[in-house]
Amino acid sequence: MAIILCVVLAAVCAGLGLWVWTQHRALKGAAEQLRELTQGDSTARLRMAIPNRAAEELLEGVNHLLELRREDQSRWLERERSLRQQIANVSHDLRTPLTSILGYLQLLEDPSLPEGERREYLAVVESRAKALQSLITGFYDLSRLEGGEFPLEQEPVNLYTSLSGLLAAFYNDFTDRHFDMTVELSEHLPPVQADNGGVLRVFTNLIRNALDHGRGKMTVRLWQEGDKVVSLFANETDELTAEDLPHIFDRFFTSDKMRTGRNTGLGLAIVKTLAEQMGCQLTAELENGMFAIRVQWPLWQGRSFG
Repeated sequence: MAIILCVVLAAVCAGLGLWVWTQHRALKGAAEQLRELTQGDSTARLRMAIPNRAAEELLEGVNHLLELRREDQSRWLERERSLRQQIANVSHDLRTPLTSILGYLQLLEDPSLPEGERREYLAVVESRAKALQSLITGFYDLSRLEGGEFPLEQEPVNLYTSLSGLLAAFYNDFTDRHFDMTVELSEHLPPVQADNGGVLRVFTNLIRNALDHGRGKMTVRLWQEGDKVVSLFANETDELTAEDLPHIFDRFFTSDKMRTGRNTGLGLAIVKTLAEQMGCQLTAELENGMFAIRVQWPLWQGRSFG
C-alpha cells in the first residue's frame, strides 16, 4: 500500500513538474515574442503555446497595450511627416516672393534703366512685399487661432449687414475680373451667435479665395434653414479635382501644384479654424466645375463659445 501511494505521489509530482516546465517554456516564449515585437514594426499578437487562461488574459492586456503603442507611433510618424512638409511649404512660400524682390532690386541698381521700367519694377517689388506681408500675417494669425490666443467675443451678428457691406467693397474686384455674379441675400434674418470680427474675416477670406482661383460664374447666397443661417460661396474653377476636396481646409494646401506663390494655402485653413471656434458647420463641394463652400451659422442664443 505504501509503495502504491509513493508511486502515485511520484506520478503527481512528475505531472506537476511537467506542467510547471511547459508553462515556464510558454511564458518564456511569450517574453521572446514581446521582445521581437517591441523591437520591430510587426503587427503580430502575443500568443501562448500552451493553454493557460490567466496567462492568456494577461497577454490579451499586453496585446491591447501594444496596439495602442502602434497607433501612437503611427500618429507620431504622421505628425512628423506633416510637420516636415509644412516646414518645406513655408520655406518655399517665403522664398518665392523674397527671390522675386531681390531679383527686381538688382535690376533697379542699373543706372541706365528707363524711368518707365523702373516704375514697373518698383510696382512689382511693392506687390511681392505686400504678398510676403500677407503671408507672414497669415502664419501669425493661424498660430494664434490654433493656440487659443485669438479672442472671440460671443455676440449677436447680422450676417446680411456684414456680407452685403463686404460685397459692395469688393464690387470693383469682381468687375475687373469679369465675374458673372449671382447674389441672393435674405434681408430679414435673425442674428447669429458669432464674433463680428471673425465673421468679417471668414467672409473676406472666402471672397478672396474666389477672386484668386475662380472664374466665370460666381454665386453668393444667404438664407435661413431651420435653426441655422446658411452662407454659400460658389465659384467656377478648373484648378480643383475631386481628390483635392478632402484637403481644401488643410493648412498650406494649395491647388497650385508648382507652388508659384499665387496661393499660400492659409486662407481656407483660417476660415475652418474660425468657423469651428464659433460653433459653425463647414462643408465643401465640387460639382460640375463649381466649387462651393457652405457655412451653417447657429442662431443667437445668448450662450458663450465652447
